[in-house]
Amino acid sequence: MEKQTQSVDFWNDQENAKKISQEISDTKEELENIEALEKEIKEIEDLHKLADENLIGDLEIKLQNLEKEISKQEYKVFLSGKYDKNNAILEIFSGAGGVDAQDWVTMLLRMYQRYCQTKGFGVDILHQAFGEGGGPDGRIGTKSVTLEIQGKYAYGLLKRESGVHRLIRISPFSAQKLRHTAFASVQVLPELEEADKDVEIKPDDLKIDTFKAGGPGGQYTNKTESAIRITHLPTGIVVTSQAERLQGKNKETAMKVLRAKIFQLGQQEKQREIKEIKGKRMLAEFGSQTRNYVLHPYKLVKDLRTQYETRDAEAVLEGDLEEFIQAELKL
Repeated sequence: MEKQTQSVDFWNDQENAKKISQEISDTKEELENIEALEKEIKEIEDLHKLADENLIGDLEIKLQNLEKEISKQEYKVFLSGKYDKNNAILEIFSGAGGVDAQDWVTMLLRMYQRYCQTKGFGVDILHQAFGEGGGPDGRIGTKSVTLEIQGKYAYGLLKRESGVHRLIRISPFSAQKLRHTAFASVQVLPELEEADKDVEIKPDDLKIDTFKAGGPGGQYTNKTESAIRITHLPTGIVVTSQAERLQGKNKETAMKVLRAKIFQLGQQEKQREIKEIKGKRMLAEFGSQTRNYVLHPYKLVKDLRTQYETRDAEAVLEGDLEEFIQAELKL
């Protein structure tokens, strides 16, 4: 790859040149990490040979630190998919449960935003359809929300979060303080480059509409028709973007979501041939959940695919998803 960069016409194709340069940088970083681990292993081996009672404590600390570092790097072994290094498009939809389900979507939105902060990922809300307002503490529910998550391995780490998430709690919307169950579905898609050959979109296949961004009022109201709705006529897929003030930027972000959805549809069709529609969106209702979040009568978050569970439900809702995601990667 480095030899390619020395070619006189290397930068003639800037998009390809940037891609190769990034791959060189990523590969060098991986090699440096491996070399650092090898060096640390050698040092521990040398210490072990010289070990006396005074060095045993230091040796144990070094070994524990090494194991932690290897564990940090190990996840990359499970992220070898074609698009695992890509940014991600994450969508959350309210399911059964009325206003509680809409509130649950808002809680999940916050959870994923917090998780992304801990990973150093950038997060942009591309579209948010607000639900009913006027709840306790001025809560405003969310019917659906679409996020763009930017960062290396964003899609690979989050792709198995797709599924139905079930919440059981004392409803803050219930005057009788009754226990309610609410559902939301999460869909995670890879963000694809415009030039990606896996997805071809013809301009004639698109119907593009503009509209005013909706919201619960006040600061959320947009008085100009800057929001974009794109309908892909052959498939009927509809995507919207209203986050930006400029129409052109909203069109650009809407096209990112459309490419991801068309790619997913193609994957589903391939998998349908072998009767394994991995990306199929399940109905967000009883009996279809992939993860349970119980806040009453006890506290427990349990993933029904990996069987990983924790009683620290508050930490999970604050974005502490690392153990769940590591377990999902090793499925």
